Amino acid sequence: MNLLSNVVKKPGEKVAVSNAASCVLDASALLVYLHGEPGVEKVADALEQSACMSAVNWAEVLSWFAERGQDPREVGLTLTEKSLLGGLLEILPMTEQDSLIVAQLRPLTKTYGLSLGDRVCLSLGLRLNLPVFTADRAWSAINVGLAVQIVR
Repeated sequence: MNLLSNVVKKPGEKVAVSNAASCVLDASALLVYLHGEPGVEKVADALEQSACMSAVNWAEVLSWFAERGQDPREVGLTLTEKSLLGGLLEILPMTEQDSLIVAQLRPLTKTYGLSLGDRVCLSLGLRLNLPVFTADRAWSAINVGLAVQIVR
């Protein structure tokens, strides 16, 4: 049973939807790809099919680089020049509907240690009805009515 079946968008509400995306990437999955870590092949295959990511998870990726002394603007420009951003990966905004789903996911995922960013990724997958890719093995234990692919 999908515990989030009561989440519906408002009549006439328009949400940003990627027509081309085949999956949603968590920040951890994109970092696996960018660093060539184990699981890179699974993420590369997903990107070849076209993927999307929440702007919140994109902020997590940029923050990872900033913590290590890299300019997040330069990271974004480099990935755009390499056709990752705006090509294989589309960054989507978080919506009011996503916020509601994130809140509803909190009691369902708290015991698994999922962060706000993790729940944002799941909410985007639920909104778009797309599988999510993550490197976080804790996600394999949750069931929110969504396919979760653990990349390593």
